[in-house]
Amino acid sequence: MRATFALAAALLAAPAWSQAPRNADAEVVPGVTEAQLSPDYWIDRLRGADRVVLDRAAIATQNATMQRIDPSLHDIEQLPVTLEAEQVQAWIEKASPPPTRTLYDESGKEGSQRAIDKLVTALNLKGIPQTQVTRYAMVVRRTDLRTFPTHLRVFSTPDDRDIDRFQESALFPGTPVAVVHESRDRRWLFVLSQTYAAWIDAGAVAFGDKAEIFAHARRVPFVVVTGAKVHTVHTPENAAASDVQLDMGVRLPLAQWPADEPLNGQHPGFGHVVDLPARNADGSLAFVPALIPRSADVSPDYLPLTKANLIRQAFKFLGERYGWGHGYNARDCSGFVSEIYRSMGVLLPRNTSDQSRSPALNRIALDDSVGHDERLRLLRQAEVGDLIYIPGHVMMVLGRIDGEIYVIHDTSGMSLSDAQGGLRRFHLNGVVVTPLLPMMSNASTATIDRITNIQRIRP
Repeated sequence: MRATFALAAALLAAPAWSQAPRNADAEVVPGVTEAQLSPDYWIDRLRGADRVVLDRAAIATQNATMQRIDPSLHDIEQLPVTLEAEQVQAWIEKASPPPTRTLYDESGKEGSQRAIDKLVTALNLKGIPQTQVTRYAMVVRRTDLRTFPTHLRVFSTPDDRDIDRFQESALFPGTPVAVVHESRDRRWLFVLSQTYAAWIDAGAVAFGDKAEIFAHARRVPFVVVTGAKVHTVHTPENAAASDVQLDMGVRLPLAQWPADEPLNGQHPGFGHVVDLPARNADGSLAFVPALIPRSADVSPDYLPLTKANLIRQAFKFLGERYGWGHGYNARDCSGFVSEIYRSMGVLLPRNTSDQSRSPALNRIALDDSVGHDERLRLLRQAEVGDLIYIPGHVMMVLGRIDGEIYVIHDTSGMSLSDAQGGLRRFHLNGVVVTPLLPMMSNASTATIDRITNIQRIRP
C-alpha cells in the first residue's frame, strides 16, 4: 500500500513529460551552447557592464536630433492646422503603391488585376478633401498597420504562410497619431505616427484634443513597460481596462487615485494605477484608470542605457516567434531592436533600411570597396548593443568569446558551410543567439561581406 501511495505521489508531483537535465556545454545550434542562453553568461564577461553609455540628457539630445534630421520620422505634433489634398495623397501613394509582382492569398491562389483594382479603389483617393483640418487620435489597443485598408493576407509564393506582404508594423496603446484620411468603407483610417504611416483599423483609435493627447504622452509620474509584454489586470467591471496588452517600451502616466479606494473591485495598493486611453461609443477619447499588477515587469522610469540592460532586455524576447511587421502578436528584426532601445527611452526608425542609414546615429557605412579583412577589424571593435545591418536584416552585438562575435537577433534562419563545401540551412524563425563570422549568405559569400552599416548608439 505504501509503495502504491508513493508511486501515486511521484506521478502527481512529476510533470507529464520527462527530460534529462540539459548539459550547459551542449550545442543548441553550431557554436551556441546551453550556457550562452542566459543573459548573465554575457553580462558576467563584461567590464563596466553597468556603466551608463548615454545619460538622459544625451538620449534626449539624440532623440531631438533624430526627429529633426531623420527623413523617415514624422513630427506629427508640428503638422499644420490644415492639410492640403496633394500632401495627403502623396503620403498615401507612398505607403500604398499598387503591387507590381504576383501575390498569392492564403489558399495559394494568384491575385488578379481585379483584386488589385479593388484595393486601389478602397484607398478612396478621390474622396480626399482639397483642404481638411488636421485631426488627432490615440491608439487604444495594440493593432496592425497595413499597406492597404484590408485584413487580406498576401504572400510572395503559393506555399508561404508567414510573410504577409500587406503587414507593415503595429502601434501600441498610448501612441499619438494624426488621422489624415479614411477608406472608402470608412472602416480604416490612414494615420501618421512618429515612426510610420499606414492604414489602421478605425476601432483601434480614439479621437481627441491635440493638446490633451500630447500632454498625456508626456505626463509624469509614469511607468514604462520593461517586460516583453504585460497586461492590465482582468476586470469584469470595465472591459476597456481589462487584459490590455502593453508591449516593451510603452509608457503610461500614473493616475491620481485614492490609496484606499478600490478600483474595479480591487485594492489599488498592490498594483500601479495608470491612465489608460479608451474609446467611447462615439469614437472619442477617454482615459480610464487601470491596474497593472505590482508583479509585472515595469519601471518607474526608462531603464539606464547600459550594456547589461541591453542584454537583459534582448533576452526577454529569446525564443519568441518571428513576426514579420509585428505579426503573430510578436515582432520582426527591426521591431525587436527598436523595443529594446525604446525601454531605455531611445528613439529608432521603424524599418531596417531607415535604421541603417539614419544620420542621427554614430554610423559606419560599409560599401563594396570595404574588404573582408577591414570588415573583420571593424567588427572586432564593435561593442555590446551595436547594430549590424545587412540588406533586410539587423542584428545586435552580444559579445565576443575567443575572437568569435556573437549576435542576438530575430530571424527566419541562418546558413553555415558544411563539410562538403555546401550550405546547411538552420530554420530558426525567432529570437536567437548565433555566432556571426561563420554565417553565410550563399555558398561563396560570408554574411559579414554583405554588411552595409554598423550603427552605434553611443558617444
